[in-house]
Amino acid sequence: MKFGILLRNLHPGAWGEVVSHADAVGFESVWIADHLVFPVEMTGQLIPGEEHPPVDAATPVYDVPAMLAYLAARTTNIRLGVYVYLLAMRHPFVTARSFATLDIVSNGRCELGVGAGWLINEWDAAGLDPRTRGARLDEAIQVVRRLWTEDVIEHHGTFYDFDPVRFEPKPVQKPYPPLCVGGESDRAMRRAVHADGWMALVHTPATAAPLVARYRALEAELRPGHRGTVTLCGACGSPAERDAWVRAGVDRLVVSPWARTRDARSSLDAFAATYLPGS
Repeated sequence: MKFGILLRNLHPGAWGEVVSHADAVGFESVWIADHLVFPVEMTGQLIPGEEHPPVDAATPVYDVPAMLAYLAARTTNIRLGVYVYLLAMRHPFVTARSFATLDIVSNGRCELGVGAGWLINEWDAAGLDPRTRGARLDEAIQVVRRLWTEDVIEHHGTFYDFDPVRFEPKPVQKPYPPLCVGGESDRAMRRAVHADGWMALVHTPATAAPLVARYRALEAELRPGHRGTVTLCGACGSPAERDAWVRAGVDRLVVSPWARTRDARSSLDAFAATYLPGS
């Protein structure tokens, strides 16, 4: 099982230093979140049934490709990902260009997680119908993949329409950077089966196991022979818990082992000494 880190509960001014250290001690990947804007009054639920939005509207949010390119310049091996990108809020030209550039400047270390999004009135603020977000995402994924792999691209769809264009340069990774889909609804999981993997929310091994089993069953039904990467967030407090994550079927666990910014480097050291081979 691979271990990544999620940059949360960490002062943004320390991101560069902390990610450089995570790279040095052997973490596989680093992930940041994405939003375009936070309405002051939020409509929508990340987790069904929650009583309040999971994030404050004043939370700083950075442009994902720009921040990951900055982190790429400070690192050598760690993979650079977004958990998850609101692809359908952007034109596919913009996303394809930004993440192809990231893949090139990082020498093939880009990871793209995408999702339909939970914040309904963020779509309203952007002037888009939130009821179309799933269908938009499906079409946007199709267009981005074609831009990354085909010499000449023409598309006439429901949401995007353009005559023949060329798109260069292509990403370093072939056929394109890993593109995984986030979300725990049946529709999101089915979408993930036709991508490179599935990304879930925060879990324990006990809550993750039945979801992973459900995703694998959909793979067997819809895409026999394919095995996408399962990524989710959680804690790992002992070797026994690590083994439980493995038994649950998790391929990549994304952790934030620090309690506060000043402890981030020492927390990474302690985690690496226990769980990362060769640290």
